[in-house]
Amino acid sequence: MSPVIKAHFQDVRIAGTAVTVRAPGMDGAIVHYALGQARPGDVLVIDRCGESTIACMGGAVAYAAKKARIAGIIVDGLVTDLGEIRQYGVPVWSRGSSAITTKILGIGGEFCIPVSCGAVAVNPGDAIVADENGVLVLNPRDIEAAATRAIEMQKAEKLTLARLDAGEKYPDIVGTTPIVMKNVKNGG
Repeated sequence: MSPVIKAHFQDVRIAGTAVTVRAPGMDGAIVHYALGQARPGDVLVIDRCGESTIACMGGAVAYAAKKARIAGIIVDGLVTDLGEIRQYGVPVWSRGSSAITTKILGIGGEFCIPVSCGAVAVNPGDAIVADENGVLVLNPRDIEAAATRAIEMQKAEKLTLARLDAGEKYPDIVGTTPIVMKNVKNGG
């Protein structure tokens, strides 16, 4: 997702299945409904349809999510009650915070439909992986290949760190020295 969707927790990582919500405007009823439908380990992904003033979740929603054992909440919009959200421990990512909140009106919203969050399409059932660096959305059929690649990258980084400890220079290890030298020789 776009880096405008930021973590409100440090040093936290989650993975889970996307439960999607489209919650436009002032009505927060669909978010509450989704909390009642989500399973332990799910990640609630909320599309606010461009809303940039009104928070769609705060402390009470975070507490309900904790009780439902939801892995995390990702909001393409604003949240409120940051202290309570952190206190309850359910990881949240959003565009920021606001003191203005939704009301329970029951006039709009959609549940478990394709949404847009952080400029990425998210479908119900997609895999969500998130940490303090950002949010990744994966089609379930791509999970195994992505996990294998991530593990290989972590192993390679450990080898790189060991080579640095042994005295090698970083650009020599990762291969940038020959690239830069070629450009320097050619006047680049």
